[in-house]
Amino acid sequence: MTHAARILVLLPFILIGYAYIVYPVLLWLIARNRKLSASPVGDRPLVSIVVPAYNEEEQIRGAIEALIAQDYPHDRLQILILSDASTDRTDEIVTEYRSRGVELLRMPVRGGKTAAENASCALLRGEIIINSDSSVRLHPTAVRLLVDAMADPGVGVASTRDVSITRAAQTSNTTEAGYVDYEMRVRRLETLAGGIVGASGSGYAIRAKLHRLPVRADLSRDFSAALTARSHGYSAVSVDDAICYVPRTASLKAEYKRKVRTIARGVETLLHNAHLLDPTKYGLFSWKLVSHKIFRWMVPASVIPAAIGLILLSRSNVWAALALAAGVAGGLVAVLGALWPASRQIPRVLSVLTFAVAANVAVVHALARVAYGHEDHLWEPTRRSPAPN
Repeated sequence: MTHAARILVLLPFILIGYAYIVYPVLLWLIARNRKLSASPVGDRPLVSIVVPAYNEEEQIRGAIEALIAQDYPHDRLQILILSDASTDRTDEIVTEYRSRGVELLRMPVRGGKTAAENASCALLRGEIIINSDSSVRLHPTAVRLLVDAMADPGVGVASTRDVSITRAAQTSNTTEAGYVDYEMRVRRLETLAGGIVGASGSGYAIRAKLHRLPVRADLSRDFSAALTARSHGYSAVSVDDAICYVPRTASLKAEYKRKVRTIARGVETLLHNAHLLDPTKYGLFSWKLVSHKIFRWMVPASVIPAAIGLILLSRSNVWAALALAAGVAGGLVAVLGALWPASRQIPRVLSVLTFAVAANVAVVHALARVAYGHEDHLWEPTRRSPAPN
């Protein structure tokens, strides 16, 4: 019993070590002699940019202006805003840009982001489709660089490099930036090692023939994009210089809700594409999919059996009792961080601890939703502070 309890206690550390240290190191060893390359295309292909929106009257004007400002021939660019039956001034604002070539597709009833994207396929004229979001801002060169990356006929999906930003007056949720930067570094290594396993929902390009393949409304289209590409013999890449500025969520509560929703949909998406986990058919991609996704999801889940192991060991081991007490104290401190006023500067240590605990609890929450079944509520976009243009 004691031996088994110790294994349970060690399990989270083993998983963390592999998922966040060993896996990136192995990627680096595979990719160390490879270089990223992208050749500018000759004749620019027609590109369709799709932006789903639900009640985004505060954001949509800035999003449209950023897309119009793209360094890409305007006669080769289609901008389509998908209004998921918005009830505010979103549709009215979009129609103001009709003379500048911006198109609006309004859904008659709310059906969610993926359902709206599926419905828009018949209206898309581009050879390449770029999916973005009303709360983010693409760098003026982002569209051109994503298209350049897809000059390689073997590339089916090209994803932006997300940069987490905030306004000077905002002080909460600062740890998110560090995590986003780490994730982008891992995606760069995965690209060098043959391709990424998931595109950024904030901005990614995909070949039209892949985009038009239907995606179930309860699944994640950005995660599905990379999986669909691999299923059809293409790779998905991350483009370092194609920058997408992503405002941080205004509060830890909002970020927690986003993570639960995103991870639950991500798990459902992976289950729907479980054939890609077969290493005899998909080799390196299967390994990356397991390492990047499944092992990360297992880390928070392993904390529960580890806590049970500590409880069993604490009866006869002082170190286990102290570790258990430290874990409880850490949880209480994280609760304090979650309740910290958004208007006040949160101490760095408290911010890091709170973000780490909340992120891990969100994974367990999401896994529980998938395991016990849940009604997937209609898409509610994460409300972020407007990004500067």
